[in-house]
Amino acid sequence: MRATVLEGPRKVQVENVPDAVLPGPEGVIVTVERTAICGSDLHLYHDAPTGAGIRLGHEAIGTVAEAGPHVRSLKPGDRVLVSGVIGCGVCTACLAGQPNVCLADKNAAFGTTLDLPGGQAEAMAVPFADLFALPIPDGVDDEEAVLLTDILPTGYLGALRASIQPGGTVVVVGLGPVGIMALQCASLFGPARILAVDVVPERLARAERLGAEPIDARLAPGALQVLEATGGRGAGSVIEAVGADATILDAVSCAAPGGTISVVGVNLTMDLPFPMALVLLKSLTLRAVFAPIPGTWRFLVPLLQSGRLSGLGETFTHRMGLEQAPEAYELFDSRTDGVLKVLLTPNP
Repeated sequence: MRATVLEGPRKVQVENVPDAVLPGPEGVIVTVERTAICGSDLHLYHDAPTGAGIRLGHEAIGTVAEAGPHVRSLKPGDRVLVSGVIGCGVCTACLAGQPNVCLADKNAAFGTTLDLPGGQAEAMAVPFADLFALPIPDGVDDEEAVLLTDILPTGYLGALRASIQPGGTVVVVGLGPVGIMALQCASLFGPARILAVDVVPERLARAERLGAEPIDARLAPGALQVLEATGGRGAGSVIEAVGADATILDAVSCAAPGGTISVVGVNLTMDLPFPMALVLLKSLTLRAVFAPIPGTWRFLVPLLQSGRLSGLGETFTHRMGLEQAPEAYELFDSRTDGVLKVLLTPNP
């Protein structure tokens, strides 16, 4: 079968690799129909780890081709979406839909290690499928289903954990795919204002169409503009959706005294120059999360089915075949041509 393989920094190839095999009696093999490139894939793309050869991708939907004998809720022919994050599949955290805090320390994302091949491929193996795969619900279209595998839950948790108050002010720092999901989910909690900070004109325009007040950080520091827009106080809720050192520091700087900062951008540095004095003196709460994808589905699926969250398919600005994955990565990394998110089709 074909899969997208990381060869080195800024180099991916679509290669023939061994076919996916059942990962155990509780697992399934999924024929992948739609998959996407995530911003966190770019962390690997920019700085390929020693283990070149990783099969990329953790956002995928498709059809069950084979199911292990212990799988209860799925059968061949079922169309499913797959959680981008999985765990051991047997601990109480995994059973509760929280593989991010797997008690066996086996939480992992597909397509980030050599031993957990990803979904940017013609097929993928899904362990403990009763927990980590979900039949695509009625009323949820394919592109919404892809978003449910990672970035919609991540954006939702960014908003949920920001302590948004009805009538309050929210800042979203970073308007990539996760930031746009967070912005739309923030509206569910009734804020009066959402300020949206980025440097890409198309992304700022998209946020404005969604009802946010755009702040172009090319013109002046984003945190400074937030303070000016809020009479010097800052925002009670700040969602950081980039993960860069600089944007995390900006998020702290533009939070109001007593405010909450919710970090969902991926930052794996161990030497972040953290502004503890600001956090202490402003009595801030800072939260960060590696998203527990399955635990969000019971909230997000009804919101999609009811239309409370709508138009999310517009997140996908480019659609390409799997064989175009190298070009898709280059495009997504460049942030040109109005790209927000790229959808790949391994099996048309």
